[in-house]
Amino acid sequence: MAKQRRKKRTHVGANAPANPAAVNGHANPKDPKSMVIRIGASEVGTSISQLATDVRRVMEPGTASRLKERKANRLRDYVTMCGPLGVTHLLLFSRSSSGNTNLRLAIAPRGPTFHFRVERYSLAKDVKKAQRRPKGGGKEFITPPLLVMNNFTSSNADASSKVPRHLESLTTTAFQSLFPPINPQTTPLKSIRRVLLLNREQSDDGTFILNFRHYAITTKPVGLSRPLRRLNAAEKLIKSKNGKGGLPNLGKLRDISEFMIGGEDGQGYMTDGTSGSEPDTDAEVEVLETATRKVHSGKPKAAAPDQDDDDDEGGAGAHDNVERRAVKLVELGPRMRLRMTKVEEGLCAGKVMWHEYVHKTPEEIKELEARWEKRRKEKEARKKQQKENVEKKKKAKQEARKAAGGGKSGDGDEDGDRMDVDDDLSDSDLYSDEFDSEGLAGDAEEQVNAQMEDEGEWESEEEEIAAGAKPKRKALRG
Repeated sequence: MAKQRRKKRTHVGANAPANPAAVNGHANPKDPKSMVIRIGASEVGTSISQLATDVRRVMEPGTASRLKERKANRLRDYVTMCGPLGVTHLLLFSRSSSGNTNLRLAIAPRGPTFHFRVERYSLAKDVKKAQRRPKGGGKEFITPPLLVMNNFTSSNADASSKVPRHLESLTTTAFQSLFPPINPQTTPLKSIRRVLLLNREQSDDGTFILNFRHYAITTKPVGLSRPLRRLNAAEKLIKSKNGKGGLPNLGKLRDISEFMIGGEDGQGYMTDGTSGSEPDTDAEVEVLETATRKVHSGKPKAAAPDQDDDDDEGGAGAHDNVERRAVKLVELGPRMRLRMTKVEEGLCAGKVMWHEYVHKTPEEIKELEARWEKRRKEKEARKKQQKENVEKKKKAKQEARKAAGGGKSGDGDEDGDRMDVDDDLSDSDLYSDEFDSEGLAGDAEEQVNAQMEDEGEWESEEEEIAAGAKPKRKALRG
């Protein structure tokens, strides 16, 4: 009997894992989501458009990577869709009339909003051009990056400082909420593939400047010579799905030993110190390899802990699965130097909580507080008046329906709903194939009746039907 074929590309469980959290550690529907938007997409220029695309790559996978802005779209359109789509953050790029590039970080749906001026930036493609061995796009973007923030809070800051302490805490919380939290005990190490570094420049002049950097994490084994590393990489490549390339060229050598033994005149084992390469200065870490263990039952299960204790005492086998690897960061881009200029209480609107250039006296602050309180009361009064007007119109409609329908307001509402449903159905919908109850059988019967009428047999059929006899049907002539 032939072996049953298993679908490898279209089967539900072929490529998709049963539990996505086991792969990336962040498969939670409550993870933050963001949208990177160009305000005035046709006016910002090609460089800012590419910068927005690079920032979307940084925010993956929890962002709208294929978002297409239209010229007619306004900020209100995006804010309206934040609730249904579960979007929690908006990153808005714009260009002012004076040519300055601005970035706004808004937390949906009620704010606050942080205004930054992009003083300098470098695109991802420019960063790759400056590197000797740039990192290609692989599986780094299937998991969120690891967020590293430095110098966001200063020890000597207080409420009366130029940059108050509560503003530092608010900014730290806003950037921390951009990505899902990481639990060191449960998050798999292979899911951390990128690093987003936000470094604040220390200054006493009342400025808040951030440096934005984006890196990929690469590792390689330590203590191996270059030939062994090449063979190890070739072995992994052969076991992969591609299985092509990566093998060293041994055509001019007589034996594999000539490839492994190096140095002057072919004497000595080639190491990193004798191969002419620069010594590894990267940070070294110990990584525990994941290995499957056999599950015991009964007496073997009781004997297993004793065996583990013996291994721990002797020291043999305790570090069999531990591998030392060197960690290196490769910059992916983009780079940005952000200068905070203003913080607003609402979503791109509302009371100004902090401003870099405009400073208010206590009397002016009290005046602004009274003005905002007055605006809030006026807004509540308008909402109340609108609600009363809506209720008044509903009541007037109900009275009109009672007068027209003889006091049956409920029946009138149902009839109105039914008429609305009937109006939605067009003639083409009513006579489409979905409403044909007889199908081909009805068409054949219609043709038979038409043929009988042409031959004059339909009158006799009518008499038989009126008399209660069963009519005779003729087959359709071909």
